[in-house]
Amino acid sequence: MSIEGLLGRKLGTVQVFDDRGRLRGATAVQVGPCYVTQIRTPEREGYSAVQIGFDEVKKLNRPEAGHLRAAGNLKLRHLAEFDARGAAYNVGDRLGAELFEPGQLVDVTADSKGRGFQGGVRRHNFRGGPKTHGQSDRHRAPGSIGSGTTPGRVYKGTRMAGHMGAVRTTVRNLVVISRNDEEGVLFVAGSIPGPQGGLVRVRQAKKVSK
Repeated sequence: MSIEGLLGRKLGTVQVFDDRGRLRGATAVQVGPCYVTQIRTPEREGYSAVQIGFDEVKKLNRPEAGHLRAAGNLKLRHLAEFDARGAAYNVGDRLGAELFEPGQLVDVTADSKGRGFQGGVRRHNFRGGPKTHGQSDRHRAPGSIGSGTTPGRVYKGTRMAGHMGAVRTTVRNLVVISRNDEEGVLFVAGSIPGPQGGLVRVRQAKKVSK
């Protein structure tokens, strides 16, 4: 048993050959190096988990540096907790791509690309208004958003124009095609959310489909 996941960075999309010689589209993800920064125990925190850090930087503020002092004064930008699944780790341990095996299913979580402010057609795939009969300014309008008398207001959650993207997104049951231990890179089949260089969480698949 080992820790269930790691932090990493999306490198971009590539094409790789799998073990059957098929050319497949994949996403390269650099997982780690991650370092164990804290051990959560039921006696102290009330639950069991391992806190890991990723992405070394030159400088941290004093509270962040003080928190990481026990891990050997590492300067890590991102921290996250994962279930250790009964495995024993020590503060300062280094973790990398070797935790994942080719053929394994993983879930990848990241913030999707931000698209800024978008209208209803782009954001919710509205069809727009009629393209004829003199309606020269209704092509991409949202239409009615509620009755005037009843309910006399706009319901919460009504699909309208607004900020699009930049939300936490998880893609489940992606296959690890191969890995490069020297560079700490996983090649995951298909696409994953987020921009190139974005922070991602890679963990063992939890809801494996039949």
